[in-house]
Amino acid sequence: MRNTLPEGSAVHPQEADHAIALWTTGPGMAELRHEPQRQAGAGEASVRTMWTGVSRGTEMIVARGDVPQTEQERMRAPFQEGDFPFPVKYGYLNVGVVEDGPPQWRGRTVFSLHPHQSRFVASIDALVPVPDAVPARRAVLAGAVETAVNVIWDARPLIGDRVVVVGAGMIGCSVAALLRGIPGLAVTLVDIDAAKAEIAQALGARFAAPHDAPPDVDVDADADVVIEASGSAAGLGLALRLAPTDGEVVVASWYGSGEVPLELGADFHSRRLTIRSSQVGAVAPSRRGRRTTRERLALALRLLEDPAFDALLGGASGWRELPSVIASLAAGTADEMCHTIDWSAE
Repeated sequence: MRNTLPEGSAVHPQEADHAIALWTTGPGMAELRHEPQRQAGAGEASVRTMWTGVSRGTEMIVARGDVPQTEQERMRAPFQEGDFPFPVKYGYLNVGVVEDGPPQWRGRTVFSLHPHQSRFVASIDALVPVPDAVPARRAVLAGAVETAVNVIWDARPLIGDRVVVVGAGMIGCSVAALLRGIPGLAVTLVDIDAAKAEIAQALGARFAAPHDAPPDVDVDADADVVIEASGSAAGLGLALRLAPTDGEVVVASWYGSGEVPLELGADFHSRRLTIRSSQVGAVAPSRRGRRTTRERLALALRLLEDPAFDALLGGASGWRELPSVIASLAAGTADEMCHTIDWSAE
């Protein structure tokens, strides 16, 4: 039986006989629960969480209860408990250290798609080692970078291309960070928040902000690739206007249950535009026959050896502050790209 953790409780998350987990219980409401912790069995490991990351886009939709009914099964996280909309234990950016399990795994820092929880037991197959050159806190970005890898596999940019990424959030910036490794490629990040210009500069990308009127943006008119990662209908409309003739917009956003009007009038048909979705739940079709999701995640962790990704990390909070972090997320007042949760805090 799960018990709500009393406010101000002296219970510490690193005690081995129990776990502390975050449950979202209503729109903008969350609580910490005290759960029993079992021992690892054959082929399993017991992991003590070091850091979790808050995925601002998806977790905001979950915190608001906006997961569409038709998508509630497909959108389940691998270790999710409960059902959408509430109560639900959700999250998928977890970095911890193996405390018990096969000898070769003990003491290793690992990434997993586990919710916000102080410790847990999982199959070895569900854990991916974090390279020694990747700091544990930075490793929480593995989920975002894995998504960005999939987006790039879908978008297929080439040497010398001009790429426009609409939306300088965690996914858009991860895409930009990876693209800078392609020779001769020029990236422009577009966002309504002018403060994102500093992050774009750290990633080696140009920054542009949409004008208020007309709805346009100062970027190259002859972009080769356009990726939409804004999470907004306005961002998708802008991406369509920026797409080249005979080109396509690769949509990385997930809009939840919100309605997204498409501008399919004007020159949409005369310019023969294409809209294509990119979703991390399956490996991009161009690689699906040769790469597994585990291989894709391992690749993302190796790519995180680049310290430029530190620009995507926002502030950090202790685990006791998680309910208020979720409340801010649901209210739309959380403006950090990736907020991290420190499970070693008192």
